[in-house]
Amino acid sequence: MGANFWASLAADAVLAVHFAFVAFVALGFLAIWVGGMRKRPFARNLRFRALHLAAMGIVLLESVFGIGCPLTSWEKQLRQAAGQSAYEESFMQRWIHEILFFDLPPAVFTAFYALFFIGILLSWILIRPERRVRHRRRSEPQ
Repeated sequence: MGANFWASLAADAVLAVHFAFVAFVALGFLAIWVGGMRKRPFARNLRFRALHLAAMGIVLLESVFGIGCPLTSWEKQLRQAAGQSAYEESFMQRWIHEILFFDLPPAVFTAFYALFFIGILLSWILIRPERRVRHRRRSEPQ
């Protein structure tokens, strides 16, 4: 197995991580709202919620400041190293185009990310995260 195989495998792995990141942000948002309505504890888990907010915040900041996603850049470099063609647009632009056949300008994605981030912030108000307090077991008197 040559270098092309390993570079292609690594590019696929980066793509899978990128997809998992996007799924975490999108499905996490849905899970928070559905879980909040159904009174599920995970929907108020502070660590989960903070990680979710941070993930979307990073995406929004990258978009606002015109910073390319490092995962997209890394995947493109690995694809080129494997002798494969790399797409020119961003990860989301590529897959929205592939799935829906839309070719949208970057500003549309920035606006979408901003609205999504506002939705996440709204969830912090309407479905407040809670810090779980771990109760220590009291040792029995000796």
